[in-house]
Amino acid sequence: MQNNDLAGYSSLKTAANGPAVGLAVDRSIAKRRATAQHEIDRLVSSALDIIRRTGRLEPTVSEILAEAGLSNQAFYRHFRSKHELLVAVLDQGIHGLAAYLRSRMELVESPSESIREWIRGMAAQATDPTGAKATRPFVLARGKLAETFPAEVARSAAQLTAPLRSALEEAKRRGEMPEVLPEHDAEALYLLMMGFVEARLLEGRIPESRELLRLESFILAGLTRGADSELSS
Repeated sequence: MQNNDLAGYSSLKTAANGPAVGLAVDRSIAKRRATAQHEIDRLVSSALDIIRRTGRLEPTVSEILAEAGLSNQAFYRHFRSKHELLVAVLDQGIHGLAAYLRSRMELVESPSESIREWIRGMAAQATDPTGAKATRPFVLARGKLAETFPAEVARSAAQLTAPLRSALEEAKRRGEMPEVLPEHDAEALYLLMMGFVEARLLEGRIPESRELLRLESFILAGLTRGADSELSS
């Protein structure tokens, strides 16, 4: 091939990688991404449907695939194990719970009332029979999932405490709760409420309204405490 021919071939090769090729590549990637997103959504929603329906956190892969109408190959294209899928399901559920808590908190005006709504929203996991059935498998398996996927479970906790921490910061700024330590107290309240919900779900008992009111009063009394040099240091 002559030098002129080589130059022409090089120009054609460069042209082949022009805007039209780039658009074709983008379309191909977008199509594969959309297919992957669709498959993942179906796997996650199918696993969640089975868990809600059966009350078991550990549906088999074959059960999930039958529910989703997908192949074994599709499952392992996106998830390395069933537990990895369950973390995605947990994340989906936590995202929904966090949105629910925020929506309750946004309906009231003062940060103190927002904190009260956060407490009530968390307690609703144990008070609503339908919600309790859906929540129970995740609450009971939280420790097991935390051992295998600590970062993901910690991220879930952070999603739930973020709006509470913001409300605590605002309550402190306004002088409604002058002695709170927002980050510390948000974590303490999260652990308290998760422990309460877990205990009631294990018992299979819906807590009475007076029990919830007492818990709520106990928490708010602690948050509105007076100056205490040891606690606030």
